[in-house]
Amino acid sequence: MLYDGKIWIGTTDEGERAMLLPKMANRHGLIAGATGTGKTITLKVMAESFSDLGVPVFFADVKGDLAATMFEGKDSEDMQRRIEKFGLEEAGWDYDSYPTTLYDLFGKNGIPLRTTISEMGAPLLSRILDLNNLQTDLMSVAFKIADDQDLLLVDTKDLKALLNYMGDNNKEFAAEYGNIAKNSIGAMLRAIVALESEGGDQFFGEPGINIHDWFTTSRDGKGMISILDSQTLINNGRLYSTFLLWMLSELFETLPEVGDLDKPKMVFFFDEAHLLFSGTSKALLDKIEQVVKLVRSKGVGVYFVTQNPRDVPDNVLAQLNTKIEHGLRAYTPAEQRAVKAAAQAFRENPAFNTYETILALGTGEAVISYLGADGIPTVAQKVNILPPQSRMGSITESERENAIKSSVLYTKYKDPVDPDSAFEFLERRGVEMAEAAAAAAAKAAEEKEAAKAAAAAEREAQKAKEREEAARRRAAQSVGNTVAGTVGREVGKTFGGKFGKFGQTIGGNIGASLGRGVMGTLFNKLKK
Repeated sequence: MLYDGKIWIGTTDEGERAMLLPKMANRHGLIAGATGTGKTITLKVMAESFSDLGVPVFFADVKGDLAATMFEGKDSEDMQRRIEKFGLEEAGWDYDSYPTTLYDLFGKNGIPLRTTISEMGAPLLSRILDLNNLQTDLMSVAFKIADDQDLLLVDTKDLKALLNYMGDNNKEFAAEYGNIAKNSIGAMLRAIVALESEGGDQFFGEPGINIHDWFTTSRDGKGMISILDSQTLINNGRLYSTFLLWMLSELFETLPEVGDLDKPKMVFFFDEAHLLFSGTSKALLDKIEQVVKLVRSKGVGVYFVTQNPRDVPDNVLAQLNTKIEHGLRAYTPAEQRAVKAAAQAFRENPAFNTYETILALGTGEAVISYLGADGIPTVAQKVNILPPQSRMGSITESERENAIKSSVLYTKYKDPVDPDSAFEFLERRGVEMAEAAAAAAAKAAEEKEAAKAAAAAEREAQKAKEREEAARRRAAQSVGNTVAGTVGREVGKTFGGKFGKFGQTIGGNIGASLGRGVMGTLFNKLKK
């Protein structure tokens, strides 16, 4: 709760209030502790306090027990004992409800939360798909080709269409983009199909979330608490952590530089933070470290919630100035060393042994440290965490449904939109190329038939010409033979007549034969 304009987190056994200054809240923090030690209650108390300040809050609900923040808390004997123990009534504490918007990447337990393939980017998308280094490089090439050819990547079917296009035309792309192995493309497609089978494809699409919708307040000035239902999402640790990392990166890239403010513009709680760093490449770890380091200047505070501080890499841990350490258990030498490391992260308090205290903390107790007004971390304090003002526990299905549908953002995001994007463009291109190929094949066949018909016609014409020429020669030869025979006969008769009628007949026949022979020889020479 707020007290004297500060965030009251808990109270020491001596009655001293542990209070975080709002202007230091964007210096990031860590909430750690074993299962059942009270991390969720601490998160809830802090979220309520930020909301009372008018600061929007975003966190993931892994167990389904944070959505009840929208309802006023219920009185009980246990709560009365805690109210009396902390002196809350005199401090103005009361049960309260908070403006809450429920989201769900799968659209079942909250307003659908989407982004596009292009907005996610190649590095984070490769992490979701668990691609190896070669496949990650190919994903970067795919995004480059999409940019070069103005292909809009909205959903998973766009990405699959692009990858198939790259595989089918890998020889054409090789000169400019390098070798594109079809077996690598196949492995990437299988990874996308696996993501779709887990429901991950529902996260990619339009309308994509506008992060400025999270920067809202209620009519009474309370900051909006946006809760991502993660009961199903947590089963896919890569998708869960990558989405939250994308959101953090989006805040960093979208928000303007503001420097130090009197209070944060937004506070982001990253529950189950170990999932963010597990199996993460060096390049992505560097990116996380950079974002955490620089997003502070955008007015955003980031709080990692996890079981053990060692879940967070040292370079990131060094950026976290508010530390709330719930009880840790140490049954092995390795666990004991981890607790000692956690204790050494605090400024030593001469009043108690931090290591022994962390081991002995009960539920709802924590060792905490935060930045003072001078920017110096306070010494370690052992505190009892305040109870939340809103209702604890889960909500009913009807309460959830009413909360979802009554949100002003429900109609904006509930229905998916499938715009004209890479899938449709490449599908049209494929149809056009197929039609063009069919038309070219038909034209080639038509030209081939025309050429064949022309050749046949030419051959027929040549044959007709040859027949005509042969007929002409036969006719000419027949006429020549007749004339030659007649002339020869008459010549033979003239000479044969000297020998009488018998000689005339013989002479005529011989003359005709000689005449035809001469004409035949002449025609044969003419034919040659």
